[in-house]
Amino acid sequence: MKLKKNTDLNLLILSGSPRKGGNTDLLVEAFVKGASQKHYVEIVSVQDYKVNPCIGCNACFKNEGNICAQKDDMALIYEKANEADMLVIASPVYFYGLSAQLKSVIDRFHNPIRDTFHIQKMALLLVGAATLPELFDSILTEYQLCLNFFNLEDAGKVLARGCKDKGDIINSGYLDEALQLGETI
Repeated sequence: MKLKKNTDLNLLILSGSPRKGGNTDLLVEAFVKGASQKHYVEIVSVQDYKVNPCIGCNACFKNEGNICAQKDDMALIYEKANEADMLVIASPVYFYGLSAQLKSVIDRFHNPIRDTFHIQKMALLLVGAATLPELFDSILTEYQLCLNFFNLEDAGKVLARGCKDKGDIINSGYLDEALQLGETI
């Protein structure tokens, strides 16, 4: 990820949807359309990377350079995160939580290498099938804890409810909301 001329920030989007072209991808595309007018944006579709879950061995706390004991694609994601000024988390919501693919990546930020990153802001894009008012509560709590712990600015959220089948999000108004959020970054 390299900052392009005439852009202000490097944005890294971690997209956790395993369903290509689904509602989460459409929400991300709308956000990118707005944000890329002023910023460089890179999307990491985590399903395209082989990232094992954290095994809690804490080797990264002992190894020189905070190198993880697991040899997988997380090293590539660390490199991208190291160049980012802002992180965007995008996920479908399965049983009131982030996708397993995205959760594995987030858990691997347990590594102290995260303390070398320059990320100052974070945003959240979520898509769920249910319409329950509390659908996103557990994720929002985790998100707020991350903002607090790392002293990050909340750049905004789009919380799309009632979008189960592929394409349900198209006429919902959430794509406009994501576009507007991207434009305000």
